[in-house]
Amino acid sequence: MTVYSVYIINRAGGLIYQLDHANPKTEVEKTFSYPLELTLKIMDERVVVAFGQRDGIHVGHTVLGVNGDNVKGRQLEDGREVLEVIANQENYPIAIRFGRPKLSTNERIMLASMFHSLYAIGSQLSPEQRSSGIQLLETDAFKLYCHQTLSGVKLIVLADPRQGTMEGLLKKIYELYADYALKNPFYSIDMPVRCELFDLNLQATLEATERTTFYAPGS
Repeated sequence: MTVYSVYIINRAGGLIYQLDHANPKTEVEKTFSYPLELTLKIMDERVVVAFGQRDGIHVGHTVLGVNGDNVKGRQLEDGREVLEVIANQENYPIAIRFGRPKLSTNERIMLASMFHSLYAIGSQLSPEQRSSGIQLLETDAFKLYCHQTLSGVKLIVLADPRQGTMEGLLKKIYELYADYALKNPFYSIDMPVRCELFDLNLQATLEATERTTFYAPGS
């Protein structure tokens, strides 16, 4: 079992802690002949696939390298524009490496705020009174587990989609948060969590969970 990442969101929807524990390999490199069968475009200063999924390359993937040269934003390291290099027939056959870039800090903050809003919407849409909101989201690539504490802080774990329940891990994370953050007299509940002991104990807890947790039956 793999735990991908952990997020902690405060009562106002602000991201106060984030840890990437494991990142599955999502890069794909293919050699193409002219003309390129994929449609690429600039989005948020990155060259992304807009149309033409194939061979593990999906819409939304970013161009990370061309002919062995790394891409920074919309340019190669030598300053050439990626789209211009790919459009030039003289550069073919051409090897292009695709993948998902790491989320920026601003993107993580935005996504935390969006989930906070979705959690509230889920509570309001529920036909049952006192709905707990979103506790589990399932996709073909991961599962998202969420636990909201009595104080309104949300603990989120992203894990392997074949993984069973994460209630035990969420409870342990809350215990660590309470011990190393909330019990600190200089810490306010909505402040970012910056504590080396919390980091070390969380890493140890995630590693122990991966060693002792099994895949759900039928996965």
